[in-house]
Amino acid sequence: MDKLKRIAALVGVILLVCLYAGTLIFALIGSELTDMLFRACIAGTILIPTLIYLMIAANNWRKPK
Repeated sequence: MDKLKRIAALVGVILLVCLYAGTLIFALIGSELTDMLFRACIAGTILIPTLIYLMIAANNWRKPK
């Protein structure tokens, strides 16, 4: 169980760092797609930790104590 949590946390951290870097890059580019890409990065910042939490919670609920 601890291994699953560590892997999920590591994947989440990597994805969030990529999203933050992408947000910074998209803010500096100034093209027509910047607004849409910025919104996608913000949505990912909210959705990725939520999905990881739900995966870990579902794994805990599935296992008997």
